[in-house]
Amino acid sequence: MRDDLELVVAADADWGIGKNGTQTLVIPEDRRHFREVTGRGTVIVGRKTLMDFPGGRPLKNRRNIVLTRDGSFAVEGAETAHSVEEALEKCRQDGRVFVIGGESVYRALLPYCRRAHVTRIFARAENDAFFPALDTLPGWRLADRGEERESAGLRFAFQTWERW
Repeated sequence: MRDDLELVVAADADWGIGKNGTQTLVIPEDRRHFREVTGRGTVIVGRKTLMDFPGGRPLKNRRNIVLTRDGSFAVEGAETAHSVEEALEKCRQDGRVFVIGGESVYRALLPYCRRAHVTRIFARAENDAFFPALDTLPGWRLADRGEERESAGLRFAFQTWERW
């Protein structure tokens, strides 16, 4: 079983990532960064997160594996997995594999991740979904703090966290 997955997340100052099934704070530069980081790789995504994508369609130029408990779920352009083990088996031979949310998928696959690409947004939003606070988790360290930037009135940084 692999333990070298990477994850990509945008999280606010409280590690909030969304509300009512959608991202609360959206930064165009973060969307570009996401495409650059995950492009041509494999992504593991939850069904609800996939449905929040434009048109509810899988991401282009990536292998999409949808992790869902819904045994009847199917979408053109993506494979489904009904357990963490099945998702990990499906991507066993793939190069770079990225976990891209939502909350329950991040929590289920975090133990298999070695690197986290975090767009840390230095603001707070009203959220009902949260990413595990890496700054308090044993075994994780901030490897690259990133340069502070601003867009649409929001300060943020592209950070890299590593499991050690």
